[in-house]
Formats: sequence, structure tokens, C-alpha cells
Amino acid sequence: MDRRKTLGEFRVNGERREVAYEPHRTLLEVLREDLGLTGTKHGCELGECGACTVLIDGTPVLSCLTLAQEVEDRPIETIEGMADKGELHPLQDFSAELGASQCGYCSAGFMLAAKALLAANPAPTRDEIRAALAGNLCRCTGYVKIFEAVELAAAKQRGEPCTPSRECTHGH
Repeated sequence: MDRRKTLGEFRVNGERREVAYEPHRTLLEVLREDLGLTGTKHGCELGECGACTVLIDGTPVLSCLTLAQEVEDRPIETIEGMADKGELHPLQDFSAELGASQCGYCSAGFMLAAKALLAANPAPTRDEIRAALAGNLCRCTGYVKIFEAVELAAAKQRGEPCTPSRECTHGH
């Protein structure tokens, strides 16, 4: 196999990063292995689980199916870029508060997909949240806490009261 590398420039989480990489490598591989951004997870590597979701130009993209060279010099956001000046994004905050993440493997993909949803639709219904997150799989939870974390984050971003439901905090 030809091991020649190409030099590329990526805009990741607001920073320009120059990387020498093999042109056949996926964005997932470059993010994790070359840039050390391990919050983006290797999952199925078939585009079916959503664990590798990142935002490209604000749109959710499966990094396991995206060649790195296709997204050079475009804004890429990973989970490491969600917090702002050390303050958690409301999606991260409510996910932690509700225990919406158990093992955490799928969390980054869910949160980035949800962030894109809230940027496009600041007041989504439960069905709209469910549809936006349908490409992300979780093997640990029943999704209720994930959906509620998105609803509460949306309310907080709109400046509305955001109190978790009894079901989320105490169970059935």
C-alpha cells in the first residue's frame, strides 16, 4: 500500500490544525489518532450507530464514513468543542444531571446531533427530537432521559424554566 501522506489543514473546535495523514483515512481516524480528540468514538464503522457523529458546518456527519480530505478547511466540531470557556453546554449539563448517559460511549454523538437540532429548531417536540436522534444508538438507556435532556437544554436556551420530570429523576 502507498504510504505517502498529504498535508492538510483542519478547523477543529475553532482552531486551525495542520496534519500529515494518508489520503484514504477517515475523519474519525484523523480526529482520534492524529489530533488526539478521542471523544469521537469508533462504533460500528458502518454509519449505523452514530457514535462517531461530529458537526461539519453545523450539520451532523458520520465521521467514520467521511474521508478526512473531503472536509479540510471546513468548520468541524467535536464533543471537546461543546463547552464554552470551561462552562458546559446545556446539553452536557442536563445529560449529566439526569443521568442520560450510562457508559457514555454514545453520548458525544447524541449531544452533537441534538446541538444541530436545537440550532435549527429551538423548540422541538419530542417526536422531532426522536427523529433528529434516530441515527444514534444507545445500548444502555431507554432514551427517555436523553430526550428529556434535549428538551430541558432547549428550554434553558430559550430562557424558560427547566425542571426535570419526576419520571427522569425518580423513575416510574
